[in-house]
Amino acid sequence: MATNNVTHGGNQTETLHRFLFSASLTSDVREPVIFLSALNIFLSITAFLGNTLILFALRKESSLHPPSKLLLRCLATTDLCVGLISQPLTVTYWLSLVQGDWDFCFAALSVTYVASYILCSVTLLTLAAISMDRLLALLLGLRYRQVVPLKRTYATVVTFWVVPIAAGISPIWTYQLISVWYGYIVTLLCVVTPIVSHVKIFHSLCHHITQVRDHVQKPSQGVPLNIARYRKAVYSALWMQLAIVGCYLPYGIMGTLLNYSTPSPSKFLILEFSLTWAYFNSS
Repeated sequence: MATNNVTHGGNQTETLHRFLFSASLTSDVREPVIFLSALNIFLSITAFLGNTLILFALRKESSLHPPSKLLLRCLATTDLCVGLISQPLTVTYWLSLVQGDWDFCFAALSVTYVASYILCSVTLLTLAAISMDRLLALLLGLRYRQVVPLKRTYATVVTFWVVPIAAGISPIWTYQLISVWYGYIVTLLCVVTPIVSHVKIFHSLCHHITQVRDHVQKPSQGVPLNIARYRKAVYSALWMQLAIVGCYLPYGIMGTLLNYSTPSPSKFLILEFSLTWAYFNSS
């Protein structure tokens, strides 16, 4: 392939497309791809079974406010779908690649992209909503249950699914810019929102704890139990955010580098290993 003169937009995309469906790539990555396929089959099973258990546990949990529980169920559902849909489709693409079945390979890659695009968007939006939910619970206090009813949360969750599905399948009707710009906007929104929310949460907690300590006559009583419990919930949400970033960031970096550089088998393998690491988050 003549790629030395390829430097911009469409030509670079066309070069990458030809590379992903070339016999030279197949011969160079056969054994690592077979290993990745076996690993993702295992991770697919763990993601499906683990998140199924989480959904059952959330169903029996009674201490969580229903909107908060719904957001956690949505997050577990997306991770379950990653194990049930995205990973099997990715394995299908890899196996068809090593077998040189180009028509089936192209179809599998296209469906994998759409499914992963949708599930990743829903995951990021749900995590942003969880951080906002924790912030509203702190700021609103007793008014929280009135301002954040279950019906409104259901409408939000439905929107989280409908909009990414529409954006994910838009390239089918050649509206590729919708998919691209939606990805940029959602990624930026879902990065900024949790950061701002958690900064505000920790600032408010520190201020509240200081006020409590100033008014409590017996220092041994410490911080009230509800505050300690809320802090635990906030830290759990923060760890979920950090896990998502740690798992998805390497794939995002490698995907960008591969799109704007000359493709090679080694870069392709690094990209697919980083994709497996991103899928590992669902387990």
